[in-house]
Amino acid sequence: MADGSLMTELWVSLQTAGAAMWGWELVAVTLAIAYLLLALKENILCWYAALISTAIFTVLFWNVSLVMESLLQVYYIAMAIYGWHQWRQPKGGEPLKISCWSASRHLQVIGGVVLISLISGYLLNRHTEAAWPYLDSFTTWASVVTTYMVTKKVLENWLYWIVIDSLSIFLYLDRGLHLTALLFVGYTVIAIFGFYQWRQSHQQAKVTLASA
Repeated sequence: MADGSLMTELWVSLQTAGAAMWGWELVAVTLAIAYLLLALKENILCWYAALISTAIFTVLFWNVSLVMESLLQVYYIAMAIYGWHQWRQPKGGEPLKISCWSASRHLQVIGGVVLISLISGYLLNRHTEAAWPYLDSFTTWASVVTTYMVTKKVLENWLYWIVIDSLSIFLYLDRGLHLTALLFVGYTVIAIFGFYQWRQSHQQAKVTLASA
């Protein structure tokens, strides 16, 4: 009977912990969606939503052994502060405009991301219990670069996110973060719209500048 009571208490504790984790995941997902939609509209409030969302995800990912993803959230917190500063329009100054990177720069960035992902993936595989070390590393390092691109309003950031988000869906499903996986399905769709929205704004800005 004692063993049965202990198992019952353990089961109840696990259910309670799971419910709490799901609740925090829901809050993080909601704020993450708000961040992306606000970013699509170039609204500076996106960085406030990003700051809170990433703080929650830092703990969630650590709890499911996604080491690199957890560390990535710490970087996101710093980038949320930096992004807010970059997007903030100075008094009497011009707001940050959407820009494009050259093809050669993109090739350099992609090559660098692949190389560092192989190195960190190897180290994680050898020295930690991290799940999917190479894939986790790739999505992490690619996200590091792409988040910086967002803070600078680089148009192609949306194309990078489409690739990253698509790979992340599998990663989160494998770790049981179903709500987060669903979030990244939405992310992928929004990223497609984001690219076209920013491209249209960029083209309109060029036309306005040319006719000025």
